[in-house]
Amino acid sequence: MIHHSADRQAKGWFFGPWNSLVPVPVGYANEGIDLLHYHEHMYEIYLVAQGSSTIIVNNREIHLKQGDAVALEPNEVHTFIESSEDYFHFVVQAPFIKGDKVVVQSNK
Repeated sequence: MIHHSADRQAKGWFFGPWNSLVPVPVGYANEGIDLLHYHEHMYEIYLVAQGSSTIIVNNREIHLKQGDAVALEPNEVHTFIESSEDYFHFVVQAPFIKGDKVVVQSNK
């Protein structure tokens, strides 16, 4: 059994292949992080536990609220652009592939 609590950082990881036998990373964020990126091989699943946020996926704006989930497939470019003060989500990545994130240069 493994037990971790979310801390006050904007985001973090509870556990994954780097610190346990759990084969997929399980993490959290206290805010939607604005970093345009994609994963070449991994799926990324966001589960909104509290608050609301807006995610952009392949230039499509999606409003998320408590109880929502979004599953991103490999190569889907995404970022969060805003979130409520009480926002909190869980994130799961599968299959775990170290270094799979590709940051995209923003046109801002």
